[in-house]
Amino acid sequence: MLQLEGQHSGQAKMFDGAQPLFVFGVIADVQYANVDNGSNYLKTRRRYYRNSVTLLHDAVEHWNGIAPHFIVQLGDLIDGLNKKHNFSAKALEIVMKEFQRCRTKIHHVWGNHEFYNFTREYLMSSILNSKVLESALDDISVNPEDHAAEAAIYSYHFSPTPSFRFVLLDAYDLSVLGRKAPSKKYNQSLKILQDKNKNQNLNCPPEGQCGTEQRFVQFNGGFSKEQLSWLDKILTYADKNLEKVTIISHLPVHPDSTDPICLAWNYEEVLSVLHSHKSVVCFMAGHDHDGGYHMDHRGIHHVTMEGVIETPPDTNAFATVYVHQDRMILKGVGRVSDRIMLYPST
Repeated sequence: MLQLEGQHSGQAKMFDGAQPLFVFGVIADVQYANVDNGSNYLKTRRRYYRNSVTLLHDAVEHWNGIAPHFIVQLGDLIDGLNKKHNFSAKALEIVMKEFQRCRTKIHHVWGNHEFYNFTREYLMSSILNSKVLESALDDISVNPEDHAAEAAIYSYHFSPTPSFRFVLLDAYDLSVLGRKAPSKKYNQSLKILQDKNKNQNLNCPPEGQCGTEQRFVQFNGGFSKEQLSWLDKILTYADKNLEKVTIISHLPVHPDSTDPICLAWNYEEVLSVLHSHKSVVCFMAGHDHDGGYHMDHRGIHHVTMEGVIETPPDTNAFATVYVHQDRMILKGVGRVSDRIMLYPST
């Protein structure tokens, strides 16, 4: 039986027979590389670099049998090891061949491994820029970009059907990854890191710190004031038009949905924006390969997807989400649990 979220167990019921308004697939952290199996940074989990593209192949086969309206790829599509072996472009070609077999559109989020392999300028003009799939609104600004090309923010929104909207956020808008030194955002990001983390290696968590203070590491990032202002405008529009909004990002923003070392630097600011609007129903992220889930006090479902890269060859890690007027039904495969997520009451 599916796990029911957002409703007391005594009130639990299944929603048999109801046709969804639309369906979408979601997958995270494929991190393909043509190298032997390895382990994570802490040497606690196995990583299956070559086999990850096989699991992606199987996910695409599954979705082609279902015909979802679109797929959300939550970032870290190829691993940073590709850069070391001068294999970045070829690795991207290999995984994109799998996605090109998919009979629907793909929305690509950018994670830290995208920036280990490519510059922001390269990504902006690459096949990983799915911004061309967006549906613009006439009465609000769609691009939260500065005039300088270097400062561009990769974020957009789209509406797959009336009364529903998805917003893709750039979690490395503030980052020392992908931002050129000595640009304004690079310097701002480096200061955020160095004020909180005194280690020479900024990928090591701050010494003597625990809990959410561990998030100030180089492989994380944050959201600029410009991007959060843009998000606020989108959500204000959605509130006014009684839309339900799902937000997608590489980095999680709720400490109870992830290991705290994987949180966005300024997650509290993001939550403040989300909680000031009634339209947000779900926040989906990757980055933490163990996955996670939390429904916050405002009824927003925070879903952190398990990573394909740390999924053994005999299973998988992806999901298909069936969207209804009053809930989402997430059907997981392999390591991903099933969930029914009721929307917050307004």
